[in-house]
Amino acid sequence: MSINKTLAIAGTCALIFPFTASADFIADSKASVELRNFYFNRDFRNGPPTAQRDSAKEWAQGAMLRFESGYTAGTVGLGIDAVGMLGLKLDGGDGSGGTGLLPADLSSKNGRGSQDEYSKLELTAKAKVSETALKVGSLAFRTPVVSSNDTRLLPSTFEGALLTSKDIDQLVLQGGKLEQIKFNSSSNYQDFTGNRIGGVSDDFRFAGGTYSFNKALSTSLFYGNLENVYRQFFGGVVYEIPLAAQQSLKFDLRYSKSTDDGNFRPLDNRAANGLVAYTLGANVFTAAYQRMSGDDPFPYIANSDPYLVNFVQINDFANTQERSWQLRYDYNFAALGIPGLTFMSRYVQGDNALVGGSNTGKEWERDTDIGYVVQSGSLKNLGVKLRNATVRSNFSNDLDETRLIVSYTLALW
Repeated sequence: MSINKTLAIAGTCALIFPFTASADFIADSKASVELRNFYFNRDFRNGPPTAQRDSAKEWAQGAMLRFESGYTAGTVGLGIDAVGMLGLKLDGGDGSGGTGLLPADLSSKNGRGSQDEYSKLELTAKAKVSETALKVGSLAFRTPVVSSNDTRLLPSTFEGALLTSKDIDQLVLQGGKLEQIKFNSSSNYQDFTGNRIGGVSDDFRFAGGTYSFNKALSTSLFYGNLENVYRQFFGGVVYEIPLAAQQSLKFDLRYSKSTDDGNFRPLDNRAANGLVAYTLGANVFTAAYQRMSGDDPFPYIANSDPYLVNFVQINDFANTQERSWQLRYDYNFAALGIPGLTFMSRYVQGDNALVGGSNTGKEWERDTDIGYVVQSGSLKNLGVKLRNATVRSNFSNDLDETRLIVSYTLALW
């Protein structure tokens, strides 16, 4: 049975059954609205506009209405979740689209304009037995082998089925089958494509779990398969050591091995990466290292997030044989009596990337974020974040980028 047929049947049951079985469906439900105003400005620094576009600029308003039901009573609890999304163009400039905030208007100047609006309706049926839950339909979640993206006006979503089990103490198991993806700036689902390596597939399957030995130590093992394109094995360990009052040391180590699947083409990538973070009161100092080995770049689904320590605002530093390191600093101004105000700055440098048959590729990225979320009063949950990034490369685009995001979330019940 297809995902669509399963969703239709499960959704009908979830809507009818709760009113005859239990009030938990309504009593445990939640609803909220989120407004997101997003300005995005990316300048290209690689030469005159006649050789390449000089900028991409868009300003848009997004709205998301979310409903999450409870579960009906009984051995098998049923429910349904729904998200309605709307994106409106405030300013797309003249041929300066392409930021990922809005769908492209291919009839515009150079095909770089933006559509005035777009919308999405995401429905998810769910069932739960004890601490095991099955969701079918629209999915947004994160695992080490596949994660949805939420770095633009509206989030990307997958269509498929996701099973999560917490029945075994200290162990979280996850697995699923995904059939399509809906990009951030799209109203329609489409087949998967492999980032950087190409290939097209309509089936991604994954399974794995995370075991927590205690509050300080956990380990994860996952497997993902983009049918006829690639297979990926992941192992990771997270260990956090309390040192003293308001001090701790955290280690996050990750390793992935990716090979080809089917007859697409040979594929060989090994990604070793990890970070160490030292927390001292309101300060966090982080150092990270990432290394790609093999004949290919790190494979992942386009418009999804790769699970790499040096996947940052613009770059992922995951080119063939690339090595990269990162230094990062975070500060929480609550220590100075300004709760809700945060600051982050990081620098990532990569080299040894395979370009034109030699390991001469070099690039770096510098990011700075400053954000504030109102903590109380009539404007509680109003957030403002300014993000700035600079990228320089001897084999790809030189970029200067600024994002300004104003968001507000209101719980309806």
